[in-house]
Amino acid sequence: MSEELLSFEPATGEQLWRGKVSDVDAEVEIARRAWPEWAAKPVTFRTETLRRFADRVKAESEAFADLIARETGKPLWEARTEVESVANKVDISVKAYAERTPNRRIEGAMGLRSAVRHKPHGALAVLGPYNFPAHLPNGHIVPALIAGNSVVFKPSEKTPAVGAKLVELLHSAGVPQEVLRLVTGGPDTGKALAAHPGIDGLLFTGSARTGLALNRQFAGQPGKMLALEMGGNNPIVAWDTADIRTAAILIVQSAFLSAGQRCSNARRLIVKDSLADALIAEVRELANRLIVDHPHADPAPYMGPVIDNEAADGLTESFLVLMSNGGQVIRHMTRPVADRPFLTPGIIDVTTMAERPDVELFGPLLQVIRVETFEAAIAEANNTAFGLSAALIGGTPQLYDQFWANARAGVINWNRPTNGASSAAPFGGVGLSGNHRPSAFYAADYCAYPVASAESDALRASIGVGLRDPEGSQLVTKKYL
Repeated sequence: MSEELLSFEPATGEQLWRGKVSDVDAEVEIARRAWPEWAAKPVTFRTETLRRFADRVKAESEAFADLIARETGKPLWEARTEVESVANKVDISVKAYAERTPNRRIEGAMGLRSAVRHKPHGALAVLGPYNFPAHLPNGHIVPALIAGNSVVFKPSEKTPAVGAKLVELLHSAGVPQEVLRLVTGGPDTGKALAAHPGIDGLLFTGSARTGLALNRQFAGQPGKMLALEMGGNNPIVAWDTADIRTAAILIVQSAFLSAGQRCSNARRLIVKDSLADALIAEVRELANRLIVDHPHADPAPYMGPVIDNEAADGLTESFLVLMSNGGQVIRHMTRPVADRPFLTPGIIDVTTMAERPDVELFGPLLQVIRVETFEAAIAEANNTAFGLSAALIGGTPQLYDQFWANARAGVINWNRPTNGASSAAPFGGVGLSGNHRPSAFYAADYCAYPVASAESDALRASIGVGLRDPEGSQLVTKKYL
C-alpha cells in the first residue's frame, strides 16, 4: 500500500487533507520529457496561459483563502492578502521577464551582428515553505514557467492541501499537466527531489539548516541553478523620535505579523537606551491588546496559531532558555490553549546576556537590546550571520544614510516595518539568508540563462598573418578569403 501524507488544521487539530506520497523518479521524468515542447512555445503563449491562471485565482479567491487560513492557521484577512499576491504575481513576473531577460541585438559592419537571448534551464524543482504556502512557491513557479522551464513542485509537508490547490489552478488555466508536476511527501521526499539527477536546478525557500545542506549538496554541481532564501535574525533599530506610539506600531507589526512566521519579521529590537523605557512600555501595551484566535474568529484576530505544536513547544523552550541565561522578561510568552499551538507575543530584554544565540526564532518572540550610541546599534544589527532585512525607526536622513551604508542586509527600510517589501523589487539576503539569488522581481534572473551569439547572414572569414605561401617556401601576409 502506498504511504500517505496527512494535513491537520493548527487551530482545531482536525484533519484537512490526505494524499499519497509521490514517486519522485516518475514525476521528474514526466517533467523532463515535457519541457522542450513548452520551451518552444512563444513567450506570448506562455504569458497568456499564466494570465488565465491569475483569472482562475481571482475567481476562486474566497475558497482559496479559506483553505490557506485553515491549513496555516493565519487569520482569514491575511490569507486573503496572500491570494491577492498570488494573482498579482503574474503581471509582475511578465514585466520582470521583459526587463531582466530582454533580447538584445547589435548591428555591426558588413552584415555582422551580436545578439543576447535567454534560455530556460530545463526541469526545475521548487521546494515551498509552510508560512506562505501559495505566495512563496508561486513566486518561483510563475517566473520559471514564463521562462520556458518545466517545474516539479513539492509543497511543505505541513501545507500540502494549499500546494495541491495551487497546482490545480495552474492546470485549469492551461499549464500542461506534464509541464507542472506536484510531489507530495515528507522530508525524505524533498531530499530525493533535491538530489535527483534529472533536475536542472532547485528553487528553495525555507530554513537556514536545510538551505546550508542544499548548498553543500550542490557545491559539486556548478551546472545546476540553486536559488536559496533562508530567513533571518532581523534587527529593527529604534532611535531618536518623539512619536513613540507610531514607532511602537511599526515594531509590533515587524515582530508579530503572521504570528512571527515571516522570514522578514523583526527578531531583535535594538533601542537607544534613553528612549527604551518609554518605547518598550508602549510596545508591551500594544502587544497586550493583540487578539490571538482561530482564523475565522469574530472579532478578527491579529495572530493565529503557529504551524503546529512542535513549533510552539520549540518557541516556548527558547523563551525559557533566554530567561535562564540572563534575559529579563518584559512580556511572557504563554500557551492560552493547552493542546493547540496558539502563542501570545513574548518580549524579553537580552541586553545583559553574555552570549546571545544567533538563530532564527520563527514565531512571536522579540528580543530587546539597549545601546548607547548609533555606532553600537549598527554593530548589534550586524551581530548575526544572517542578512535578510533590517529597519531603522526614527533618526535623521543622515543617520539613515549611515544605517543603509553599514547595515548588512538585502532589504533595508526606514520608518517602515522589516517585513515591508515591494513585489516590484528584489527580495533576498546575504550570509545565512541567501546565496545572492534574490526572488520577487529578480526571480527572472535565475529562471533563464543568457546566451551570447555572433551572427552573420553570409560566410565571411580571413586569416591575415602567419600563413606560408601555397608552395610552403616562405611566410606571407596576404589575406586568404
